[in-house]
Amino acid sequence: MERRAVRFFAEQSDPRTGLVRDRCRATGLESRQVASIAATGFGLSALCIADRRRFLPRGEASRRAARTLHFLASKAGHHRGFFWHFLDRRTGRRAWGSEASSIDTTWLLCGVLHAKTHFDSPAIDRAAREIIDRVEWDWMLDGGKLLSHGWTPQGGFLPYRWDSYSELMAAYLLAMASETHPIPAACWDAWKRPLAGEGGRRFIGCAMPLFTHQYSHAWFDFRGLRDRYADYFENSRKATLANRQACIDAAGKYPWYGETIWGLTSCDSRGGYSQCDRPDGLVVPCAAGGSLPFLPQECAAVLESMLRRYGSQVWGRYGFVDAFHPGERWFGPDVLGIDLGITLLMAENARSGSVWEAVKSTPEARRGMAAAGFTAV
Repeated sequence: MERRAVRFFAEQSDPRTGLVRDRCRATGLESRQVASIAATGFGLSALCIADRRRFLPRGEASRRAARTLHFLASKAGHHRGFFWHFLDRRTGRRAWGSEASSIDTTWLLCGVLHAKTHFDSPAIDRAAREIIDRVEWDWMLDGGKLLSHGWTPQGGFLPYRWDSYSELMAAYLLAMASETHPIPAACWDAWKRPLAGEGGRRFIGCAMPLFTHQYSHAWFDFRGLRDRYADYFENSRKATLANRQACIDAAGKYPWYGETIWGLTSCDSRGGYSQCDRPDGLVVPCAAGGSLPFLPQECAAVLESMLRRYGSQVWGRYGFVDAFHPGERWFGPDVLGIDLGITLLMAENARSGSVWEAVKSTPEARRGMAAAGFTAV
């Protein structure tokens, strides 16, 4: 599964810019030229994993990383260090009128940190330092204590803030850790932490979509740590269990759901991109794939069961399709970079912890975790 995901990031990145397509056909044939800055961040980490696992010829991963970081540092479109959510894969120019995105830039920066640490290269180090240091996190606060979702030239700051528990933790950790444009440590306390679940199974956030409990954990290792509010690794484990149970409870209506077929997170559907905030018959492989460190046996059983039961309908050149709905006999024609990315990184963390260990070793991670007040459980 990891090897096939790396194949996506190798084949669907532009050979000159390194920018990674937002999505492509599961067959690998693709003419769409829009890249996602988040997928590019996952792609940088994919190169580190590929180098460690020898999925690419020796030296190739390092060369690709250097080329990508050079382009990001010197040519790709950004505003005050925040990259456009979507870019033209060939030129790095803003696509679809997208915003300069705080959260999507976060995933790019996580990949930059990983590559900077993994590859012993002065050129990579210089480019990474430039990309990281120019991000004006204090500006993205827009005068408040909560980061804005983003900014556009036409409308200024978006009317949304990262104000409640979600995938936001990595953004605040990096912002507090910045050496050039830091935000106050008090910002960590400013976002809400609503409770869901019942009894001893209560957790912060919601069970669906599940990616909100995965993305920050792809790079930051929260195991055995807590701030004054929670043990976030245990919190994500509880949320994954709740996601699993919600699907099992819906098996009367959707009989393919069960203990070995479950998992809901934002994904493609027959009707377009879906937030997947309730069981509706969809099955999303990256829901289980991206939760492998939280529930290793249960999530592995889902991946094995999907492959055994549906075979080539769900498994192709880059691994699992983005989503499928057995009742509608619909099997997604595309794969998405961020969904393959979260599966790849969390699979590697479940196997070796190497992504966690690389990022944990950085001064940025140490400063961010200290500012948030993390201590051993």
